[in-house]
Amino acid sequence: MATIKVLDTGKKAAGSVELNDSVFGVPVKVPLVHSAVVMQRASLRQGTSSTKGRGEVSGTGKKPWKQKHTGRARAGSNRSPVWRHGGIVFGPRPRTYDYSIPKKMYRGAMQSALSSKQSAGELSIVSELSLSEAKTKQLSTMLSKLGLGRSALLVAGEENINLFRAARNLKDVRAVVPSEMTVYDVLRYESLVIVKDQLDKVQELWS
Repeated sequence: MATIKVLDTGKKAAGSVELNDSVFGVPVKVPLVHSAVVMQRASLRQGTSSTKGRGEVSGTGKKPWKQKHTGRARAGSNRSPVWRHGGIVFGPRPRTYDYSIPKKMYRGAMQSALSSKQSAGELSIVSELSLSEAKTKQLSTMLSKLGLGRSALLVAGEENINLFRAARNLKDVRAVVPSEMTVYDVLRYESLVIVKDQLDKVQELWS
């Protein structure tokens, strides 16, 4: 098992912990990660695009001119798709883009994502991330002291309400509990920060 230092909020060593190789030390399988990210990105689509068919656009149902002897093409309605302002054929309709991949595939994708963070040195384990108040400035100062990158995904316990509230106002910071972690979020944010007391839950959930 790999060993990683535990840091306090001042970026000083506060011990060490062992990482489960089945979660943080597996070979990165890019196709699995790609499948998981595409699935999650698809589920974020609103699916509200809509067009009107020939039965929905405004216009009369009267035949524009008689069938023969006018020298013009045959026409039965000014709502025809071949006419300007006519209906749209096979246009988008409101629908959901959600779909799912097998749980085993998703678990493998998460293990690959976590392992890539560990191997790239973008994983940090901290002793705590508690805030006395739900103040964004206080959280921003704490993250600056930790020397994190431009963006960070914070994994903390649900009892740390002030942390979750403070993180809402930071554009490039997201705080989640272990059960809400997603492959897309792990890869999207530059740094992954896990509170020490939540590490066992993360490893148990994704091993």
